[in-house]
Amino acid sequence: MAGSKEIRTKIKSVENTRKITRAMEMVAAAKMRKAQERMRAARPYAEKIRNVAGHLSRANPEYKHAFLAKRDKISNVGLILVTSDKGLCGGLNTNLLRLAVNEMKNWEGEGKGLLVCPIGNKGFGFMNRIGAKVRSHMVGLGDVPHVEKLIGTVKAMLDAYVAGEIDAIYLSYNHFINTMRQEPRVEQLLPLTGEKIGTSDATWDYIYEPDAKKVIDELLMRYVESLVYQAVVENIAAEQSSRMVAMKAASDNAKSVISELKLVYNKARQAAITKEISEIVGGAAALE
Repeated sequence: MAGSKEIRTKIKSVENTRKITRAMEMVAAAKMRKAQERMRAARPYAEKIRNVAGHLSRANPEYKHAFLAKRDKISNVGLILVTSDKGLCGGLNTNLLRLAVNEMKNWEGEGKGLLVCPIGNKGFGFMNRIGAKVRSHMVGLGDVPHVEKLIGTVKAMLDAYVAGEIDAIYLSYNHFINTMRQEPRVEQLLPLTGEKIGTSDATWDYIYEPDAKKVIDELLMRYVESLVYQAVVENIAAEQSSRMVAMKAASDNAKSVISELKLVYNKARQAAITKEISEIVGGAAALE
């Protein structure tokens, strides 16, 4: 059994660790509330523009955008992967990366090439470790992401799609459901089809002003930007929720360890006291 001094040192160390995890839990809780507000504020616009883009895919405009054109054969695939910049958020990134790797293996099994655009330090580091072909990347978004910072990174993938280097683009991120549950997803971003979005089979038609090309070009760019931005804010809300839960579990575990160590310390202290009393009694008996 360890001595009393060693046990006291270990108790102090665990208490200091618990103070850190408690502080991180409270910080994550505060950030989570703000992240959820941003996420919920962005959802209506993202859903609306998704519906409009889905209706446009079923329309018959005089101008057909490259994002709406179906490719006869999918030879190369692009993946926009949204992860966190920091760790200590449980299995959030691990679950997402596992899903992404499974999809990548399926594409490789079908003989498809792959280009990756990681957003977030964890995804970027992972893709470099496995030797994936990274076309562009973005790290250090912070807790408050801005669309302006994402445009350049995403545009590199869109340019590759328009140039025919890739035939489909998928978006992978953690969808926020509630504080205790976050769901990793892989969704098709391009080509834009009503079937993937879930719009009705009805044929839609629009009157474009000033002209179809300008309106459709602007609309579809806003569609891609809004969906990528929505994925980023969803992932940040999921990250803060997962970190808060992970830090609470760590704090609770530290509390249990401290209780166990204090019990061991008290037993060791009692044993030492009993030993000293026995030695005193034995010494007194010897003197008699």
